[in-house]
Amino acid sequence: MISWLLLAVALQALPAWSAGQALDVATVASEPLTLTQVVSVLEDPERSLTLADVQSAEWASRFTTDQPPGSALALGFTRSAFWLRLPLRNSSDRPVQRLLVVENPRISHVQVHIPDAQGTYRAISTGCDTPSSTRVYPNRNFVFPLTLPAGSEQVLYLRVESSIGLLVPLQLWSPQAFHAYERDDYVGKAWYFGIATAMILFNLMLLVALRDRVYLLYVIFAACTVFALAIKNGLAPESPWLGLLLNSNVAYYSGVSLTLAAMLMFTRRMLHTDQVVPRLDRLLLGLVALYLVTPLLYVVALPVFSRVAILLNLATAVITLGVALVCAFKRQRSAYFFLAAFALLMLGGAMTTLRAMGLVPTNMFTVDGLQLGSAMEMIVLAFALADRYNVMRRDKARVQEELLRAQQQLVDSLKTSERELELRVAQRTDELQVLNARLEALSLTDALTGIANRRHFDQVLAQEWGRAQRIGEPLALAILDVDWFKHYNDHYGHPAGDSCLRQIAQALAATVCRSGDLVARYGGEEFVFLAPMTDAAGAQGIARKLVQAVAELALPHAQSPMGHVTVSIGVAAMQPGPAGSPGLLLQRADAALYQAKKRGRSRVECE
Repeated sequence: MISWLLLAVALQALPAWSAGQALDVATVASEPLTLTQVVSVLEDPERSLTLADVQSAEWASRFTTDQPPGSALALGFTRSAFWLRLPLRNSSDRPVQRLLVVENPRISHVQVHIPDAQGTYRAISTGCDTPSSTRVYPNRNFVFPLTLPAGSEQVLYLRVESSIGLLVPLQLWSPQAFHAYERDDYVGKAWYFGIATAMILFNLMLLVALRDRVYLLYVIFAACTVFALAIKNGLAPESPWLGLLLNSNVAYYSGVSLTLAAMLMFTRRMLHTDQVVPRLDRLLLGLVALYLVTPLLYVVALPVFSRVAILLNLATAVITLGVALVCAFKRQRSAYFFLAAFALLMLGGAMTTLRAMGLVPTNMFTVDGLQLGSAMEMIVLAFALADRYNVMRRDKARVQEELLRAQQQLVDSLKTSERELELRVAQRTDELQVLNARLEALSLTDALTGIANRRHFDQVLAQEWGRAQRIGEPLALAILDVDWFKHYNDHYGHPAGDSCLRQIAQALAATVCRSGDLVARYGGEEFVFLAPMTDAAGAQGIARKLVQAVAELALPHAQSPMGHVTVSIGVAAMQPGPAGSPGLLLQRADAALYQAKKRGRSRVECE
């Protein structure tokens, strides 16, 4: 966050590039460069212009450069296509690679024209309303790799068009900086979906236990919210459903409609609007029916209805909060929690909507406003549903007390027994939780050395293999074997051998200390370490440190030619592909270990 603020201040301090001055890509390093005031813009109301047209003298002179400052081009709800012209140059004496990022997964069509060394343009066409296979870089946004030869100048052309509000955040990144940002971006999204999943499962359990329909309605609402936000963020599954691309704007607007319909039904049940405000309840039912129809309208003509849909969504937010205020004024208990929870959700939704209309700037709070608001709403609303459960329990206890007043002595006896049973159950539950936690830790930890065991290693290897395959990063693995350990055991005895393994494990754990790396005992005198996002050279460097760390222990070994305990390490690194498997990586590391033993031991070999 601080880096983004510093970047904003720095951009305000820099002079704006003129239309004829090419941007020097060699200056883009650790921070992205916002291109809003660098590009020239040409509107194409008929959506008929070609690259040759916009390069002609007639149309080239119509590009405008007076773009307002900001992190995105807010072009509003328009049927026009827009051409963006971006002159670039490389002042360095070597080729430079950069990533051009259109950070809005809701643009229907994005077409980039990139020149080669001979000046011939190559067109790349993608967008949220096209199959994901059209993307040249696997990311939820639209990313285009660029390579500028040393001392060269290029002019890039982008054509953007959308069936909804057209907002174009355009940035230029260095590959290394973007990879780091990309990882943090996906982690942030994962946090939200984790919270949402937990809330859904929690309320499903309450539904099963209490059989109150309000929990079912909340689960439906939360699931629709997760679905709509996954589409909004470009994270929906890639395969089409009933011929509809799930990342398309039609699917997004339809998901929002279903979410709002579910929210209104939950609101009615939560606030008992049919009893407290019957007239407003009929209005809410009318909105539910309208939202169930709107997906059909979006399929037929989304560009026609998209602006109206935004206004309808804003009106629904105002109406829902108004109903909650009326219920709170009438001292409806659930309304207080509802107001606190849904005010956060509506604020986040309003920020997202106003950003889409170009009325507020693009930043972390407006881009992910709906997601942040939804997460806070789910947490606050959990307290509301818990309070509802407590109220139900108190009401039930009061009725039971009135019905059983004549048998007070028996009731007191039953209550005492019930309290004792609850205490015993709670005690047993706490004991089971402690035992389960210990059992889980023991199942993943090697009892002798205290580091991860093979089971834990196999789980992490499968996870890291899948993650490396998704993000296209290398994965390194090394197998370590204690040299002549059987002779050590025979000479010094098994207790000494166990002590030796413990000291080696401690040395390994202290040496392999990067976040995300894993050291485990693989079996017997064999250890392994796993290093995500590490190539062969990096893994060899870690392995050499391990050999040195074990040597520095200076554990005497009379049966070893070295005179002390040493280790041999086999290293392998791969960039996982569709044809590979974690087993192949293990085989390669094992083969490298064999070479290390064959070539004299106490060394590192890489396969």
